Amino acid sequence: MRPPEAPVQTDQPPAVFSCPDGKLEVLKNRIDYLACARARKAPAPAFQLQARRRDGEEGGTGIRVGFTASKKVGNAVARNRAKRRMRALARAVLLSEGKPGWDYVLVARPSETTTRDYAAMEAELRETLKKIHAPRKTS
Repeated sequence: MRPPEAPVQTDQPPAVFSCPDGKLEVLKNRIDYLACARARKAPAPAFQLQARRRDGEEGGTGIRVGFTASKKVGNAVARNRAKRRMRALARAVLLSEGKPGWDYVLVARPSETTTRDYAAMEAELRETLKKIHAPRKTS
């Protein structure tokens, strides 16, 4: 709660996941997370990337991203730290290498997401994006 004498900042976005250009949106509905869980997956040591292409849905032009950290990751402090690191990864990598019209979900791994080197995690996210977007073989 803001004290009454504090100045009101109208140009500042709320303290939630935000992107400078507004190109990344956060997944808010459970059904979107479930749809990503049924779609393409690419594992990495620090996280798992789930992704799906939104075809013919409204708002299908931007990049949407979600973050999950179960209780296996640790207590609330560890889960929040894992999600903060994954949000930073999304801002750094998905803006430049994500594709419009796709949903991405980053799933934290126990003990790895919070302790792994950040530069290594960036490289892993770039590699998993390449795997996700690679053409699929049809047999």
